Amino acid sequence: MHITTIGNANATANAPVRGSSAPSAESARIRSDVDAARNTALSALNNDRFRVMLEQISDPGASGALMTMSAENVVDFNTALSRYAENSK
Repeated sequence: MHITTIGNANATANAPVRGSSAPSAESARIRSDVDAARNTALSALNNDRFRVMLEQISDPGASGALMTMSAENVVDFNTALSRYAENSK
């Protein structure tokens, strides 16, 4: 998987505010939030572990396996511990 970014990742911070000569505190906060979200997304997309996980969950076979799972197979923690102890003997 190859990820290409288009444009400047810091474009939002330098974008002029329309209809106003000075940015309001609210628009500055929104711009900061958008920049933080963009930086987080770029960091996640460039992270190898995240990339591998994304490839695994986007695999049609994995989606099918998740769809066939049911609540009937859920085991509480204490049952799992006792089964593990039984199998460890």
